[in-house]
Amino acid sequence: MTTIQSTLGAEEGALGRLPRPERRRTRLRGQWTGLFLTPAVLVIGVFTVIPMVMTVVISFFEWSMFVPLGEMTFTGLDNYSRLFSDSARIQALTNTVAYVGLSALITVPLAFLISLLLYFPQLRGRNVVRVILFATYVIPTIAIVIIWGNIYAPGYGPLSATLEGVGISAPAWLSDPSWALLSLVIFNVWQMLGYYTILLTAGLTQIPAELYEAARIDGAGVIRQTWSVTIPLLHRSLVFVVLMTIINSIQVFDPIYLLTQGGPSGSTNVISFEIQRTAFQYGMAGEASALAVSLFMMLVAVAGVLGIVLKGRTR
Repeated sequence: MTTIQSTLGAEEGALGRLPRPERRRTRLRGQWTGLFLTPAVLVIGVFTVIPMVMTVVISFFEWSMFVPLGEMTFTGLDNYSRLFSDSARIQALTNTVAYVGLSALITVPLAFLISLLLYFPQLRGRNVVRVILFATYVIPTIAIVIIWGNIYAPGYGPLSATLEGVGISAPAWLSDPSWALLSLVIFNVWQMLGYYTILLTAGLTQIPAELYEAARIDGAGVIRQTWSVTIPLLHRSLVFVVLMTIINSIQVFDPIYLLTQGGPSGSTNVISFEIQRTAFQYGMAGEASALAVSLFMMLVAVAGVLGIVLKGRTR
């Protein structure tokens, strides 16, 4: 008993002497970490935080992009109260909700299905298919816009020519208000599908193969395995993909600016394009800033809801 007590006392004494050098090493490590992080923090502060703060401040003023900042006139919450008094902005909000909803509804299930087809069957060349799918995401948007502009071209475009070749009258994809927004959704799905597929495929690699083997032993088929094993264990990746789909869709700007300019008849005008047009074409930077702040709060709300859903599923 005495030997045990002396041994425990020696160990406690050794542990009591350890924290001081450990604290010194931790403090030194923290100093070096702060030193290496300082340039990145400064860049983020100068080019991200400061513009965000300025946008919030300008949203409370009436100001034109063509006059100095010193000539701003304080208007309080007037810019926010007038946000949706214009029918064009209401239409932009409606188009944004429709664009985001359709993009998420098509992209996420399709990416999930393709990721399953790329991960589970032991097919030769599936890595090549993954590279091809991901290439649609890394190609510059302007190059993709040129390609899809020709695909959607009425008359000579391959899409219209194919439909007319089988006796179907092709719509005016980007010139018809009934088809323009859906055409942009198809463009977005094609561009982003590979990126989300790779994310979900990476999530599938984290699921132990033993769970599928146990499910097969219990008599579960492919659909049952997907519903009871894959989806519950992949929900983090799925929530992340849904969040990224919503954020990227809300922020869409390049295809609309390059292909439709918000037309025809405002059918493809979304909030991000309305912000640009309000600020740089109409010169109403205060109202544009209020729109930008509202868009940011919308993104925060969506991220918060999805975060709550994710937290609830992990309990």
